[in-house]
Amino acid sequence: MPARRQLLAIIAALGLALTTFVPSQAQTLTARQSEAAATYERALGDFKAILAERRRQIDAKEPLPNLPGQAIYLARVAVISAYKDLTDAIPSKIGRPNKFEIPPAYFDADIEPLIDEYSKLFDIMEAPPAGAQNSATPFNDVVDLAAAIARAKGLAPIHAEVAGRISLGLFFAETNGKQNVRNGRSNTYMGSFQTGPSEDRNGRRKWEAIKAEIAASDPELSARDDKEEARARDTDHRFNHWTNVRDGLMNAHADVFRDIPGIVKTLPDPIDQMKLFELIQIVPTPTRSALKSGDLLNYRVSSPTIMKHLRNNSIFAFGQADRARTSVSFREILGAMWLFKRKFEKAMAKYAEIKPR
Repeated sequence: MPARRQLLAIIAALGLALTTFVPSQAQTLTARQSEAAATYERALGDFKAILAERRRQIDAKEPLPNLPGQAIYLARVAVISAYKDLTDAIPSKIGRPNKFEIPPAYFDADIEPLIDEYSKLFDIMEAPPAGAQNSATPFNDVVDLAAAIARAKGLAPIHAEVAGRISLGLFFAETNGKQNVRNGRSNTYMGSFQTGPSEDRNGRRKWEAIKAEIAASDPELSARDDKEEARARDTDHRFNHWTNVRDGLMNAHADVFRDIPGIVKTLPDPIDQMKLFELIQIVPTPTRSALKSGDLLNYRVSSPTIMKHLRNNSIFAFGQADRARTSVSFREILGAMWLFKRKFEKAMAKYAEIKPR
């Protein structure tokens, strides 16, 4: 009972008292509408409860469960999904725009404080480990490394700049621009670019193959790399910001940099370019196939495994209609990446800030 009272007190302190969907007297709900409303209320209540429970555990310094972010992530997915099903059933429930730029059909702006609390909890659960090697210039590092790699891959300066801007978008997509973070939903993917051990090793191997070329073209960057490599010796390279960004880019994205001239013609919007490179991170094989197809936007994926990976990254993850999709084009995938848009806008603003260098 004390624990229950404490949990209720946390909910009240956050201003998260449960609400009830009450139709107007003139409105008679169908069975489908009533079920959708009830499902949303349950999902909302579950989301509030798990947020409050995790906050209580953290404040009490209790041990957290393995993958402590997974339960609150799934609860957030359930809330957005249930709200989309509710607005599909009752279109009048679509409300005002929200600060997260989520389409209003998927999100009730009244619960913005819940998502704020969600983000705060992840900041705590994913805090860098002791000994993580931060950089004083994390955003510049991403841009400089990407541009240097792009030049080594044969890109002209203007397209090397695009590689830098895109890679800054990846940093925000993966970690909201926070360096050396852990992962509340995975014990495998860590660091500024959220790589696994095998990806880190592969990236380091590929970097060694072009290291001499980088040193010849950019001695200052190469000297910085030597310094960071020595600093990270005998540690997990994923928790040195510089080496994790470097190896993450080399593992997944460096070879695709060669396609940037064609990509910018097909996708002139810089945010769409960032979305495409994020898909290299999420579903690399079909994205590379789409690029080679000559018809990127109309290239379709139908593999259940690929659809699962997309949904696990908040693409076609919300509501029965979206989750029922079994085949989608890359044009549709890019359009469904609305949860990434705000992150990429932050990356664009940061890039505009550092570009005058």
